[in-house]
Amino acid sequence: MAGSILIADKVPTNRIILKVKLSSAYYSVLQCDTGARTLEIARRERPNLILMDLDLGDMTAFETCRALKDDPQTAHIPVAIITLQGDTEAKIAALKAGADEFLTKPLDELTLTARVRALMRASATSDELRRRQETATALGFAEAPALFEACGKIALVGSTIEEARSWRAGLKGLVGHEIIVQPAQTLLEAISQDQIADLYVISASHNATSDGLRRVADLRSRAGTRHAGIVVVHDANERREAHMALDLGANDIITRGSDPEELALRLRTQMRRKQEADRLRDTMEVGLKLAAIDSLTGLYNRRYALPHVEKIAAEATTNNTPFALMLIDIDRFKAVNDTYGHATGDAVLVTVAKRLRANLRGMDLIARFGGEEFLVCLPATSLVEARACAERLREAICDEVAAEAPNGDPICVSVSIGMTMGGGVDGAPVAPLDALIDIADRALYDSKAEGRNLVTLGSHAA
Repeated sequence: MAGSILIADKVPTNRIILKVKLSSAYYSVLQCDTGARTLEIARRERPNLILMDLDLGDMTAFETCRALKDDPQTAHIPVAIITLQGDTEAKIAALKAGADEFLTKPLDELTLTARVRALMRASATSDELRRRQETATALGFAEAPALFEACGKIALVGSTIEEARSWRAGLKGLVGHEIIVQPAQTLLEAISQDQIADLYVISASHNATSDGLRRVADLRSRAGTRHAGIVVVHDANERREAHMALDLGANDIITRGSDPEELALRLRTQMRRKQEADRLRDTMEVGLKLAAIDSLTGLYNRRYALPHVEKIAAEATTNNTPFALMLIDIDRFKAVNDTYGHATGDAVLVTVAKRLRANLRGMDLIARFGGEEFLVCLPATSLVEARACAERLREAICDEVAAEAPNGDPICVSVSIGMTMGGGVDGAPVAPLDALIDIADRALYDSKAEGRNLVTLGSHAA
């Protein structure tokens, strides 16, 4: 499954319609009909997303949302409140209550699925950062998160300078962050000069939609802005392009001409998320370099990897979702060291580590498990997806030169991969982590025995 979604609506027909739409996209769907049940299920099941109607009978959606956001156990779960079309007051109230998004009735499938994908992506990132923070805390080097919101920087990139200035005028007094007007034609130049903002508001106007979408892709592809928040402003009749912006990596979209207070609330939400993620990354970067990072490859080491995989496994069991575990070993690595020396062997290890990391998602775990062996764990991943990923990793290593020998000769290597599945795998009994690692290790041995440069699936998942 792609993740779990809780639908809260007192009308059974509404719940059924939503469930059919979401189940067709392979989401696991939970249902409830009151605010109290929403809070209860959210605490127990920890869904990846909550969709709730305005009226839940015993509580309003606003009251329920505030209760969710005030509870440390559920505060991280994205919430979308479903409002009536044109009810601006309800939309503002939803955002003020802490909702991450609002959807309007009637729900069209294109809008629903695009919004859900964006919110699920945010949820996955948040969950992964929380797991890493918990692992860091267990290892004894995490710091308490900051309890205040620092002043951030927001760049307004309109289709014209005048449009960006009108946004800035509307936001005056509503956002306590630095706001700059960034000409669209100099955006990439500014980024190349390290003039980087925390959030970008990008125009996708009717006469320059492709330019706006291209800017979203540009921001996501560059190291300096990869984690920046992006809000796309679109015309009301450009829904398909707006949905494309979400799929390209925009964090949020807003219709041109919306109330400035709505834009301000959305920006405050995105800034809070961005700063929270930055704090977690900074804390972990410092601590992990000291305690849990392999100094040669820059990957996590075995000490960090095992407790982190334990957390992934526990969440997969709770949510009845699968995850994949791989052990990857460089073929004939001893011969490289013996023939060319350890410095060349180290260069091969560094290259292999870089290629593995480049072909994995941000939410995936990769660690140097010992010597020339690597461990990869893929949360919320099906067997089909895991097989494809393993083959992609194998091909990424063997397709190009890994290092250069002292005499200038190119050195190519391959890898053997042993893989198994854990978590909710078609009703199979849940295996402990040490058993999964043993299965992957035996599968790795089989890959070696069958001629190397192969992916073998362990018998537990066959």
